[in-house]
Amino acid sequence: MNYNSKHLTNSPEGRDIASIIHPLTNLKSHLEKGPVIIDSGEGVWVTDIYGNKYIEGMSGLWCVSLGYGQERLVNAAANQMRKMPYYHLTNHKSHNPIINLAETLLNMAPVPMSKVWFANSGSEGNDSAARIVWYYWSATGKPQKRKIISHRQAYHGNTIASASLSGMYYNHASFGLPLEGFLHTTPPHHYRFAKPEEGEEEFATRLAGELETLIEKEGSDTIGAFFTEPIMGSGGVIVPPPTYYEKIQKILTKHDILLIADEVITGFGRTGNMFGTTTMGLNPDMIVCAKGLSSAYIPISALFVNDKIFEAISNESDRVGVFGLSFTYSGHPVSAAVASEALKIYEEEEIVEHVKRVTPVFQEGLRDLIDHPLVGEVRGVGLLAGVEFVKNKINHEPFSNELGVGAFCNQRAEEHGLIVRAIGDTISFCPPLIIDINEVEEMISRFRLALDDTWKQFKNISEH
Repeated sequence: MNYNSKHLTNSPEGRDIASIIHPLTNLKSHLEKGPVIIDSGEGVWVTDIYGNKYIEGMSGLWCVSLGYGQERLVNAAANQMRKMPYYHLTNHKSHNPIINLAETLLNMAPVPMSKVWFANSGSEGNDSAARIVWYYWSATGKPQKRKIISHRQAYHGNTIASASLSGMYYNHASFGLPLEGFLHTTPPHHYRFAKPEEGEEEFATRLAGELETLIEKEGSDTIGAFFTEPIMGSGGVIVPPPTYYEKIQKILTKHDILLIADEVITGFGRTGNMFGTTTMGLNPDMIVCAKGLSSAYIPISALFVNDKIFEAISNESDRVGVFGLSFTYSGHPVSAAVASEALKIYEEEEIVEHVKRVTPVFQEGLRDLIDHPLVGEVRGVGLLAGVEFVKNKINHEPFSNELGVGAFCNQRAEEHGLIVRAIGDTISFCPPLIIDINEVEEMISRFRLALDDTWKQFKNISEH
C-alpha cells in the first residue's frame, strides 16, 4: 500500500491509516486524507491533537447530549466498576443498577409501557424490536405478518436487520440488502417530494394513501410493523407535516400493524420534550432509545414494549421454554449506572427547559440563512436542524452529487472551527443540549463563514 510521506511516519494519522477501518467513510480516500484526531472535550468544545478547538455541532454522532466533561457520569462509571463491573440478566439473574434504570425509564415513558429490554446500541435496539415483532405475531397465531415497512432515507442502524430497515442506499449497496420482507415508503419531506402546488396537508394525505396502497398490495395480513423516526435524523433532518402521523396511525390501526418509534436521536430532550413521541403525537407499541440515554459516555440502548407486546411474548417464551434473545452485555451494570446518572442530570439541571429557551435562537438563527443564495430550505425542531443547499431555489433543483457541495461546506466549517455533518447537500446540526445562547450564536457565525466560502466555490454553476 502506497501512502504519501506524511503517512509513512509514525504520526497518529499514519498509524490510524495503517490499522483502522472507519465507518461511514470512503475507505480509499481515507488512505490519502487521513483522520482528524480529536484528543479532548469540554462542554460543547472538542480539541484535536494539534490544539485546534472546534464547536462540536453534531454532539459526536448525534449523541453527546450533555456535553463533554460531565464528572458525574465519569464517577458513576468508576464507582460501579469498583463495586461490580459486570453481571448479566440471563437465567433469572439481575442487579440493582438495571432495576433502578428500568423503573426510571418506565416512569418517564411518553406513553404507557410495560417492560424494558436493554442492549448496547440503537442498531441492536432496532434489531431486537424487529425480532420481537416477529416473535409477537408468532405468539398471536399470525406468523405470516413478517414484513416491516419504514421510510426511504430512514436510518435505523447497521446490523443486518436494522440496515434492512434503513432506507439509505449506502446501507444496502454491495451488502446484498435489504433482506426480503423489508419495504420502504416515501419519506415525509414536503420540500423535496411534494408535487407542484401541493400543500403540506395534501402531501400528508397523498403519502398516507401511498402507504395504504403498499399495505393492500402486499396484503395487510403479511405486514407486521411500521418503523419510524419521529424526525428523520440521518436522512437529512426531515420534519413530517403536522398531520402526517395522525393519518399514518389511523391506517396502521385499521390494518392491525404495530408502530415502533425509533427515538435513538430524538429521545431525552432533543426536540424540546423528553421524547420525540410527544413532540410528534405518536402512540407507539414499542420505543427504541439510545445515544442520549447515557449521553454516549458508555454504550447502552433501551427498548420499551407495551403490555400487549409483553403479555404475548411472555406466553410464547413459556411455550418455547425460553425467550431466545440475548446479548452478553445487555443491561450491563456500569452502563446502567451511567444512564441513571444521566437521567438525573436531565431532571436536576432542567435540560428540557433549557432546550426550550435556547431553541428559538438556534432555529431562528439558522432560518435567517434562507436568503443565502445556496440555501433552499432550513428545517428542524428543538436542537436538531438541517440546512439544504440547492442549485435552483425556485424549482428546488439539487446540485449534482459529483460536485460534493455539502462535503465542501463541511470541510470549510471544520477549517473555521465547527464540526457539522454533510448528508448529501444538507448540513445537519445536533449540538449538545447544554449549549448556551452565546455558543449557538458563535456556531451559526462560523457556519456562515463556511457557507460564504462554499458560495464562492460554486456560485458560477448555481441558479437563483
